[in-house]
Amino acid sequence: MTSNSDDAARFGGFGSPARSRRGVLKAAAAAALLLAVGLAPGGAEAAQAAPASAHVYLMRGVLNIFSLGMDQMAARLQAQGIPASVHNHMLWASVADDAAAEYRSGRAKVIILVGHSSGATCLPDMVERLSQQGVPVKLAIGLDSVFHTSLSGRVGKYINFYVANGAGTRVEKTRNFQGTLENVDVENVPGVGHLTIDKNELMQQKVIAAIDAAVAGGPGVEPGPGAAPAPRRPVATHAAGARRASAY
Repeated sequence: MTSNSDDAARFGGFGSPARSRRGVLKAAAAAALLLAVGLAPGGAEAAQAAPASAHVYLMRGVLNIFSLGMDQMAARLQAQGIPASVHNHMLWASVADDAAAEYRSGRAKVIILVGHSSGATCLPDMVERLSQQGVPVKLAIGLDSVFHTSLSGRVGKYINFYVANGAGTRVEKTRNFQGTLENVDVENVPGVGHLTIDKNELMQQKVIAAIDAAVAGGPGVEPGPGAAPAPRRPVATHAAGARRASAY
């Protein structure tokens, strides 16, 4: 019987030709497998790049220049693969109509609204306008609305962050409101004021965490306890919304 070491010595230390061929084939198969894993569309990078069935609409405040935190958050959301766009609060009605069209087309089944200052003041109007068109808002987040506003229509959750010792106000709900409302006083958060609430890192983290949870939860909008469906009413005019959102 010839030992394995004899075979190796006989063929220049590489073993028999058959064994060499088997080794080459195994190495080639392993390389092909690694390459396939690296290029597979189900990889982590592909999953991150997959378009989300959601759209976040961020509304700036007065003069369209004092709410650059909206742009920062939009960039962070886009980096996560969540479509986000920033808009002038004066155009709230057309933005709501665009969101309704996107929802009806199936491109976005999760509609999320975020606004700062006057952009937060117009959010209740956007919620109501979308509700009248049969489009549920999954999440709405207001950052220090400067006018007292009330909610009607349908929204999964409405979070109103406001600075109680500053310009911000609470949001109230009407009997026609369907959803959950949270008023959160953030006056004790370090560095938070009316002009900084949208740019504050902690506040941005809170907003983005709420958005991530809403997107992960899918398109369902749960009605609030004991809520009644909102009646259909004439859509608020652009001019009326502009008057409500004409200051910080």
